[in-house]
Amino acid sequence: MIYLDNCATTKPRPEVVDMMVKVLTTDFGNPSSLHRMGMDAEKIREGARASLAKFIHANPKEIFFTSGGTESNNIAVQGFIEKNKRFKKIITTTIEHSSLRKLFLRYRDLGYEVVLLPVDPKGKVLISELKKEVNDNTAVVALAQVNSELGTIQDIKEIVKIVKEINPNTFVHVDGVQALCKIPVDVKELGCDSYAMSSHKVYGPKGTGALYIKNAVAIPSIVYGGGQEKDVRSGTENMPGIAGFKVAIDCELEDFEKEYAHAKKIKAYLLKKLEENLDRYQVNGEDGSPYITSVSIEGTRGEVILHYLEEFDIFISTASACNSNGTEKSAVLQGIGLPENLMEGTIRICICKDIDEKDIDEFIEKLIYSVKEVRGVMER
Repeated sequence: MIYLDNCATTKPRPEVVDMMVKVLTTDFGNPSSLHRMGMDAEKIREGARASLAKFIHANPKEIFFTSGGTESNNIAVQGFIEKNKRFKKIITTTIEHSSLRKLFLRYRDLGYEVVLLPVDPKGKVLISELKKEVNDNTAVVALAQVNSELGTIQDIKEIVKIVKEINPNTFVHVDGVQALCKIPVDVKELGCDSYAMSSHKVYGPKGTGALYIKNAVAIPSIVYGGGQEKDVRSGTENMPGIAGFKVAIDCELEDFEKEYAHAKKIKAYLLKKLEENLDRYQVNGEDGSPYITSVSIEGTRGEVILHYLEEFDIFISTASACNSNGTEKSAVLQGIGLPENLMEGTIRICICKDIDEKDIDEFIEKLIYSVKEVRGVMER
């Protein structure tokens, strides 16, 4: 098997699975309990908080555990909007993940002025438009550091600087789900007010995420209950998930530089092999995240190529696939102005630490075969 859909999810490390089993079967206490097992669970949770804080250069008190990136985005954006409720303008971009895009459209239905900033053909936010839109009435600006379909990396530090110069009271939230453990992240250097993270994108378990909130500023919660996570996210903590997340981050604390260099090498090799073997295609987005490559192939349909490759036990995704209701094309590809014919033929290749040049060679061989077959049918 060659798994090239690592933006969707990653295979948990064996050490992660071992730790989760241990917490499920032996160290299964509730961290809110006052007895020894509760205190042991609390130590596991706080150890995970410290590891994650160290990795992103934050204070442990600024880290709050959630169920994943979607919940982290929702907690931050809704909390900041409520905290800044005197302001009625909120800003995001045309190419955001649905957990931001749909949330902002919901607030438009509630009467807020919602701005979707345009991007250039590479997926970079048009800074001139940002400067025009941020004003004294802006509550929140939210966007991803790394785009999940293109790999484009936004200049968050510059964006935060611009926003704060115009309105220091505007909160800037960053969706860091595709950035964590994939590019260097220093939230203090970025200057953002919050940063969303997800465990299952970094060889950890699904159902676990985290939210960085600068200076642990108090925001209204969207989940009420027992007051866990300092009332940011009530509910008994997912201790197996948090413990697994810690192990995944601890591995990255040790191996990040090596894995980052490996990813850059493999992406360069992938791009070279595409250039040598494939015709009538284009790579979308700037040369951003080394883990993400978006390719549009003329005369094909991405979904069909995906299923051809699946027969060879090779797994990719397609950015032009419809959403769950089967009617909507990729907002990201529309946002960069990709023509319809290229949109239909777009695939996304997401590598990981385990992919090597031999895997890329086999993928390219089967991709060329699949493209030839699909074009043979579509271009009759």
